[in-house]
Amino acid sequence: MNKHTMAAALLAAGLTLGACGGATQPAATTQATTAAATQAATTTATQTQGIDYKALVNKLNPLPEGWEDALETVKIKNSLGDDVEVEKKAYDAYLALKADLEKEGVHVDLDSARRSVAEQQRIMDEFTEKYGADYAKKTVATPGYSEHHTGLALDLYLNIDGKDVYLNEDMVQYPEVWAQIHAKLAEHGFILRYLKGAEHITGYGYEPWHIRYLDDVDLAKQITERGITFEEYLAGKDAPTVSYNLEGSQIFSAADLEEAAVQVKCQFATFAGCELHSLSFAGDASNSPENLAKVKAHDSSKEYTQVMELTTNFHTPAQGSDAFEADKEIEGYQWWLAREDGKGWQLITWGN
Repeated sequence: MNKHTMAAALLAAGLTLGACGGATQPAATTQATTAAATQAATTTATQTQGIDYKALVNKLNPLPEGWEDALETVKIKNSLGDDVEVEKKAYDAYLALKADLEKEGVHVDLDSARRSVAEQQRIMDEFTEKYGADYAKKTVATPGYSEHHTGLALDLYLNIDGKDVYLNEDMVQYPEVWAQIHAKLAEHGFILRYLKGAEHITGYGYEPWHIRYLDDVDLAKQITERGITFEEYLAGKDAPTVSYNLEGSQIFSAADLEEAAVQVKCQFATFAGCELHSLSFAGDASNSPENLAKVKAHDSSKEYTQVMELTTNFHTPAQGSDAFEADKEIEGYQWWLAREDGKGWQLITWGN
């Protein structure tokens, strides 16, 4: 999630989850003071052992031990006046990407990059104190498990007709611009990290601004051309195609159903080794007073007005897990979501 959008939503006291949660930092309060062309970079750390540019950090895989000690970074100030810290080689590649895009009339800047584990813990503690542990867990990436810790994950924002465009809801209004940006990523060793429709693999909703540096142009091109996620490449196999049945509601719009499905898929990504086969809407009948009362029992502080049930079929890993038997097809697995008036869906509980 773009840090400015997350902060705006929370400060508005709506506390609405984004595509899959993942809140990051408070919004900047400074005005645009420094042009991107005059960004100043200073080395802030000394590389001691080097880092693995192909390391996987996600909801299941933590930042490798010793990473922060080995990381070499630079700090820059973006056009909004915000400080941004980036891994050194990733920054050099970003500058080359930026220059390449400017030849086509596309202008970008860095919204955020590296965030330390300590800073992530501070954010988690702050949200826990203000909003409770349950909300903090749903909204803030677990310290140590955010790709932004690597310094290799960069969030971009746009400059359109001389105006900085950095809020998520504004940036998504420019799909053609993002398509131009995405077409150039692999040439500079980057991939688009969170693909649309792959939330059950990555654990995050589609973010056209979130790119990941691999320090390997050929690999970046291979992943991009195949249209797969970084997780699939590292696993050595493509995830199976998921079938969807999200139609037939007289209550909820297609956008409502899609938003709820993304929430479910993001949580499913934490089911280590499981393969999602299908996701379905359970029907309008689930939006009943009885079910609404059940979800309210999980959090009596919320004024939920609607409830939705989705179901999934998936296969468990061959070796099994603490939660599931080995090598078994699970059918009709239930997911319950609820929302308050004017707010987004929140995943409340799951399991049969």
